[in-house]
Amino acid sequence: MINNVVLVGRLTRDPMVRKTASGRSVLSFTLAVDRRRGSNQDPNQPTADFISCVAWNQVADLMAQYTHKGSQIGIQGRIQTRNYDDPNSPGKKVYVTEVVCDSLTFLDSKNSSDNRPSQDNSGYYPDDSAYDDMVDSTPTLNISSDDLPF
Repeated sequence: MINNVVLVGRLTRDPMVRKTASGRSVLSFTLAVDRRRGSNQDPNQPTADFISCVAWNQVADLMAQYTHKGSQIGIQGRIQTRNYDDPNSPGKKVYVTEVVCDSLTFLDSKNSSDNRPSQDNSGYYPDDSAYDDMVDSTPTLNISSDDLPF
């Protein structure tokens, strides 16, 4: 059986990490994922799905530290369902389906992180010169259509 989800989208609000009674970090967030509308409507009109997600421990701490409302991220995880008793309606169960985030990829450019509201960005890229050297040393591949196997 496979239960694997990969999503790329933008955060709908600033992340706020909470701590469980045992001290584990948990962060609930909503990811807005773009999609095209069906053929019945204007196919070029974009819309979004709003996916409920949860991150735990180090992933939650990283998101709280380095992301904000509007940050573009990629996540990989799994779909999970859970239920609980509704405190406002005794005897009624509430069912929740969410993506449990196992890994996170920051997709915003370095410059877009400079526009973050009310938080210090000095730690976003620990060593800017090392990052620039890594990007500059990436080899350029010259591939023509004759090199492709199809």
